[in-house]
Amino acid sequence: ATEYHLGLLKAKLARYRAQLLEPPTKSGGPGTGFDVQKSGDARVALIGFPSVGKSTLLSKVTHTSSETAAYEFTTLTAIPGVIEYKGARIQLLDLPGIVEGASQGRGRGRQVVSTAKTADLILMMLDATKSEEQRRLLEIELDAVGIRLNKQRPDVVFKRKTTGGIVQFTATVKLTKTDEKTVRTILASYKLHNCDVMIREDITTDEFIDVLIGTRKYIPCLYVYNKIDAISLEAMDRLAHEDHTIVISCEMDLNLGYLIDRIWADLNLVKVYTKKRGAHPDLADPICMRKGSTIEDVCSGIHRSLAANFRYALGKSSKFAPHAQKVGLGHLVHDEDVVSSMFDGY
Repeated sequence: ATEYHLGLLKAKLARYRAQLLEPPTKSGGPGTGFDVQKSGDARVALIGFPSVGKSTLLSKVTHTSSETAAYEFTTLTAIPGVIEYKGARIQLLDLPGIVEGASQGRGRGRQVVSTAKTADLILMMLDATKSEEQRRLLEIELDAVGIRLNKQRPDVVFKRKTTGGIVQFTATVKLTKTDEKTVRTILASYKLHNCDVMIREDITTDEFIDVLIGTRKYIPCLYVYNKIDAISLEAMDRLAHEDHTIVISCEMDLNLGYLIDRIWADLNLVKVYTKKRGAHPDLADPICMRKGSTIEDVCSGIHRSLAANFRYALGKSSKFAPHAQKVGLGHLVHDEDVVSSMFDGY
């Protein structure tokens, strides 16, 4: 009974919090984030408290001038830079320092977290001498605005219906952290009386509420501990062995190259080279796609109309076959594949 009532309270709290964080905006009104155009093959957001070294890192790993990136404590807007890596262009955004209470709007916090939601990867910059408390507070602030770090969307199928007046509930696994009664009552509290729900993993009540709200962002996060030159070797070793973590020193240029390698790995990108018939592949200008992308995604990345006129593609992958193979739109692409597509009318 206690878990049941707690679930109802969590549902109400989540609904009220969503209303406060995302009030309706007038048509044509300004957005809540910083006006920085998304560019490149991926966007990485630098988030942290003031004066932890975000701007210094930006100037070290991008072509952004040091004069622009040097305002470590007084950055008032998002400063973009570009990391060029393996033919890819990764946009790195230095966001203003977050202060406690950012999710309620303190210190331009709403704009910071709104922009962070558009990122493909979050770099949480932490001062190694204060890391534990800083990390805890930042995780609380991001969680409060619906950003779920290093988590996957719960495996729940939720489908609204217009008629029927009934909730069809199915669970394909044993539920140990919530139950059908709690789920049905939460649905009723959201006035959802016509829907199908299929739960395919052992989720919590909070995770089910996240699915209902539908605006949660599941973003990978890399915890970057700066100023490791100011702590002991034992403390540095402990931090370095934590999950999703890297230790650096901007002051001493320690581990910055490895940081860029980790950014690339955590973005889960693959490079695909295009090739015109009878020509060599264009190795200087790869198309960067998410792992798990298909030939259809590659076509859409070039131009949205190409998939409609697609006939077939010749794909060559050093991993699986030394010679080009004839493949269709559903063929998965891998890193450094070479693709030559054929279209109607060409």
